[in-house]
Amino acid sequence: MNRSLYCACTVFAAALVAWAMPSGIAAAQKFPSKPVRIVVGFGPGGGTDLAARAIGQKLTEAYGSSFIVDNRPGASGNLAGDIVAKANPDGHTMLMANSTIAIPSLSIKLPFDIRRDFIPLSLVALGPSVLVVHPGLPATDVKGFVALARSKPKSMSFGSGGVGNVTHLAMELFMATAGIEMLHIPYKGGAPSVVAVISGEVQSVFTSIPAALPQVNAGKMRALGVSISKRSSALPNVPTIAESMTGYYAASWYGLLLPAGVPKAIVDSLSKEIVAAMEVPAIRDGMLKQGFEPVGNKPDEFRKFIGEEIPRWEKVVKNAGIKPE
Repeated sequence: MNRSLYCACTVFAAALVAWAMPSGIAAAQKFPSKPVRIVVGFGPGGGTDLAARAIGQKLTEAYGSSFIVDNRPGASGNLAGDIVAKANPDGHTMLMANSTIAIPSLSIKLPFDIRRDFIPLSLVALGPSVLVVHPGLPATDVKGFVALARSKPKSMSFGSGGVGNVTHLAMELFMATAGIEMLHIPYKGGAPSVVAVISGEVQSVFTSIPAALPQVNAGKMRALGVSISKRSSALPNVPTIAESMTGYYAASWYGLLLPAGVPKAIVDSLSKEIVAAMEVPAIRDGMLKQGFEPVGNKPDEFRKFIGEEIPRWEKVVKNAGIKPE
C-alpha cells in the first residue's frame, strides 16, 4: 500500500471511530463546556441552598469549571423543578431538590412528573427533624409524651410550618404510629412554630435540628426524639423516636436531579465526583455541624429511595385528610 493510500485509510478509520462513538461519551469528554447551574427552589440560607453550595464548591474544584447556585423560590420548590425538567439535557442544569418533590399528592397538578422528567443523580444528605416540647410539659421522653396525649385526646396541640409541610407530615405520621390525636396549629413557616412552642402557645412541634439546637441548649425547649433511624451527632444524648416507637422514620432530604435525557456518561461522571465529594472531611463535618446527615449515593440507589418515599408520604397525606392545592 502506497503512503498516500495508507494516510487516506487512516483518516477514514479515525472518522469512522468518531462517527461510531456513542454521543454520550463524546458529550462527556467535553463536559462541562460552560458553567453548570444548580437550581434551588428556595431562598438563600435554607437547608436546600446550603447543601447546594457545599456540593457546588467541590464540583467546581473537581471539574475546574463553575457550578453556580441559582435560587428560584416559588410554589414550594416546584418552580425550580419545572425549570430543570424543561432544561436542555446536556448536564449543565441540575436541581437541588428537597423531600417536597417526592410528595406530588399535595398538588392538584404539577408541571412535571418526578418519575418521568428527571434522572435521580445522588442523595446528598438527610435532614432529620427533632420532636421538641415546651419545658413545662410533664413529659421527658417519647413514651411519656405519648401517654400524656392518650390521656387527653385532642387536647394537646402541635405546631407546624404549614399544612402539608414536612413538619406537619412528620407529626401526622407520629400520631398515626402512636395511635394518638392532637390539635394541629399551622403557622406560616417553621420559625413561627418554634416561637409558639417557646411561648407555650402550642405544646410541641417537629423542627429541624439547627432551629432547635440553640433553644434546647438554652432550656427554652426540651428535645424528646430524633426522627431518623440513628442519633444525631448534634444531639447525641437525644434518642431516636424509633427507640421507643418501632418503625417510625421521617426526614427531610436533599438530592441532585438532572433532566431526563442527559447522556449516561455525564451522569456517571457527576455521580462519581459527588460521591467523592461527600467523603471529604470538610464537607462531612460542615454538614454534621449544621444538623445534616451526609450521604452521597449512586443514581440507582437514589431512584430507589425516591420510589419508596412517594407512596409512603402519599399514605400519610391521605390518612390525614390533607387536600391537594
